[in-house]
Amino acid sequence: MTTPRYFVPLEQADFQRLEHAPYLKGLLKPFKGKGQLEDWAKQCAALRDDLIQLALHHVLPQARAYPFDRLGVRLAQQTTGAGTTFLRWRNLDRSQMGVTLWSDLIQHPGTPFTLVDDLYAIERQRVALNMQISLTHTLALQAMACASKMAYAEAIYQRHTDRPMPDPASTLQQESP
Repeated sequence: MTTPRYFVPLEQADFQRLEHAPYLKGLLKPFKGKGQLEDWAKQCAALRDDLIQLALHHVLPQARAYPFDRLGVRLAQQTTGAGTTFLRWRNLDRSQMGVTLWSDLIQHPGTPFTLVDDLYAIERQRVALNMQISLTHTLALQAMACASKMAYAEAIYQRHTDRPMPDPASTLQQESP
């Protein structure tokens, strides 16, 4: 006999639209200037924001609904100083936060055994989404930092040579035999 499921994890279809985002294709290519890096950073940030929306509109509402709203630990959103959002476990009075609360909840004799599988599924979903949000956030930040360095290099080059930036495509063609 299977226990009822109260939590429906994200499935491939939920990621379908996100999967085709060009941000990963942009990672492994020769960036020719700050504009391309800024564009790629925007794509990474947009994907991060889409992942946050999945977390806030699909995972969090389920984790806050019956029967999970009867437990002493809740899944909550935490907005960081960097402006991104992660899912965290919190106790009801908000005095503690972290995965230890989830661990204690799973092992507590008062937690209905019928919810253990769902709580495990929620935790797996939380961990994966937080990792995806973190990675896309970091990629966006790194791309913007690189764009800034590229702009600095371009400004120094132009100041030293007193001429416009060469077109990277024509430079590559001249170097080819």
